[in-house]
Amino acid sequence: MHIVETSWQGGPARLGGLLAEVVGAADEAGFDLISVADHVWVHPIIGGPLKNHLEAYTALSYIAAHTRRVRLLALATAASYRAPGLLAKMVTTLDVLSGGRAMLGIGSGDYPEEAAGLGLRFPERAGERFDLLEETVQACLAMWEGERGSEQAFRGTHIQMDRPLNLPQSLSRPHPLILIAGSGEKRTLPLVARYADACNIRPSPEIPRQLELLRRLCVDAGLYYDAIEKTAPFAFDVGEEGSKVEELIGRLRWLASMGIETVFGWVVGVDSIKPIEIMAREVIPAAAELRPAA
Repeated sequence: MHIVETSWQGGPARLGGLLAEVVGAADEAGFDLISVADHVWVHPIIGGPLKNHLEAYTALSYIAAHTRRVRLLALATAASYRAPGLLAKMVTTLDVLSGGRAMLGIGSGDYPEEAAGLGLRFPERAGERFDLLEETVQACLAMWEGERGSEQAFRGTHIQMDRPLNLPQSLSRPHPLILIAGSGEKRTLPLVARYADACNIRPSPEIPRQLELLRRLCVDAGLYYDAIEKTAPFAFDVGEEGSKVEELIGRLRWLASMGIETVFGWVVGVDSIKPIEIMAREVIPAAAELRPAA
C-alpha cells in the first residue's frame, strides 16, 4: 500500500489515530509493503501543495510501531533532500526499530517547486541530480558495510564523509534492500542494474522493453537480473462496494503479464478502511495467484 497524501476525514486532530487504524488494517489484510511518498508538499498529480502530507520518515517510524510484518519505505526519497550519512542513519534506525523491515527507496527527485518552497537542495541539471543519486547510494552502502560502517573516508564529487560510522548497524544484512525509482533508460535503469535490489517503473506498455533493457544491463555487468524485484506504482480503486474489483484484478494481471512482481498501490478512499477490507477479501487473494510472464 502506498500513502500519497493524508487529507483524510477528521483533519489533523484525527490523523494519528486514523493512520494507525489504516496501516494496522493493511498489515492484517496481507499487504506486503507500506510506502509513504517522500514529499513535503503533495505532488501536483495528486492534488497539489494545499493538501495534507506528512514527512515520510517520521510517518514511517509511527507506522512501524503500529504494524508487525509489512516492509517499510519511502517512495521515493529525493537524493538531494537529505545528507547521505543522515539518510543512511534514518533508514538504519527505521530498520532496527521495526525489526529489520526497512528498505531504502530513492530517486533523483521530481518536484523542484517543493524544494524551492522549503529551501531544500535540488540541483537544476538532471545530470547532476543523477550523479548525486549514484553517490548517495554508494555512501549509504559505505555506512552499511560490515558491523559498524566503512573504516575508509568516502570521497565523492558531491559527497564527503570523513568516517562513515554507523552504530547500531542495520538488522537487514548485508544492508537494507535498495529500490531505485524511475523508468529512465539512460541513467536510472543502469543504476538499478548496478546497485538496486528493486526497480519501480511507470505502468505502461513500455514495461517489457524496459525490463529487457534492464536484463541486458545486468548481463553486461555480470549481475543477476532475476534477483531484482520488479515493481510499479498503481492505483487500487475497488469502487463503491467493490464494483471495480474485477477491473482492478484485470489491470494487475496486465502488469504481471509484462513482468511486474510487486505493485505499490494507492488505495483510493483508504481513510474509510472499507477499501482495505475489500482488498483483503477479493483482490489480494487473486493477486497472489498471478505470476509474471517468463
